[in-house]
Amino acid sequence: MTDYKMHLLICGGTGCKASESDEIKNKLNEFLEEFELQDEVQVVLTGCFGFCEKGPIVKVLPDNTFYTQVKPSDVEEIVKEHVIKGRPVQRLLYTDPTTDKHISDSKGMDFYKKQIRIALKNCGFIDPENVDEYIARNGYEAMGKCLTELTPDEVIKEIKDSGLRGRGGGGFPTGLKWEITKNVENKQKYVVCNADEGDPGAFMDRSILEGDPHSVIEAMAICAYCIGADTGLVYIRAEYPLAIQRLKIAIKQAEEYGLIGDDILGTGFNFKLELRYGAGAFVCGEETALIHSMEGLRGEPTFKPPFPSVSGYLGKPTNVNNVETFANIPVIINKGAAWFNKIGTEKSKGTKVLLWQEKSTMLV
Repeated sequence: MTDYKMHLLICGGTGCKASESDEIKNKLNEFLEEFELQDEVQVVLTGCFGFCEKGPIVKVLPDNTFYTQVKPSDVEEIVKEHVIKGRPVQRLLYTDPTTDKHISDSKGMDFYKKQIRIALKNCGFIDPENVDEYIARNGYEAMGKCLTELTPDEVIKEIKDSGLRGRGGGGFPTGLKWEITKNVENKQKYVVCNADEGDPGAFMDRSILEGDPHSVIEAMAICAYCIGADTGLVYIRAEYPLAIQRLKIAIKQAEEYGLIGDDILGTGFNFKLELRYGAGAFVCGEETALIHSMEGLRGEPTFKPPFPSVSGYLGKPTNVNNVETFANIPVIINKGAAWFNKIGTEKSKGTKVLLWQEKSTMLV
């Protein structure tokens, strides 16, 4: 394994890719090869950093220098000045709007100071197309703990004690939903991830899937273990090509590593994962309409009860959570319900990914 002295992280979310972040990556690699630095400096295309208004973003590690609104024409200067000479390019640093001073470290920026990243903890830090980088940041540890140390009831209790509620809008207690689905007797059950983010301009779930797809895969496997399911379905908008691409890559990698499939970690637990594509109907974000769409029927909601937990996909018990809800699960298992419960409000624990639409900025 190469021991790199420096890492150049480039925002690879949809917004920055539309502003030539791919070209920035290519040019960085070209200049590094020209100066024979490719074995000392690694270029990584990550997920969204969150500060979309200032993209494309390039972060330099280990000094944590944060460059904003980088263009392909800026790459040569970054390499010659910063990488080779160790001098940050001042004109590309973030400028504090209240003081007009340059801030080189993102930790000193007001935008990031108060953020507690849970659902977005890996976005902007790892290559979302490399499962090894996810594993290096405690990836799949939560699933391993659940499968080898905890019973389904113990896992569900942890989720209930955390106070996590559905982040898709309904706010239903996540652990309670899992418990209800688990207690329904049926040999065939399903786990569904609702990635049909239909609100105009919204991209919270999209950013998670583009930047950290394995967190959702891991959480869905944990849910399947708890409720007694062996099949997961991700219902995702066809208008999300990058998220779909990265999900496909992540699923394939997880299968190759034996993290999903048959007899996971030698425990006898089986779990397979498939994608289903939506055609852009806003109403299919509602869980019963979503299920009908996956069944090839008209995507329209129906009266409840019965709830999907009792009769969902193909008439079988089905647990439906959205992307952001699932992204919280591995962290809760790893850090504990008590840790998560200390964050948030009395009735709604944890964090919420927010979209500041006025300036196209995403917060946590």
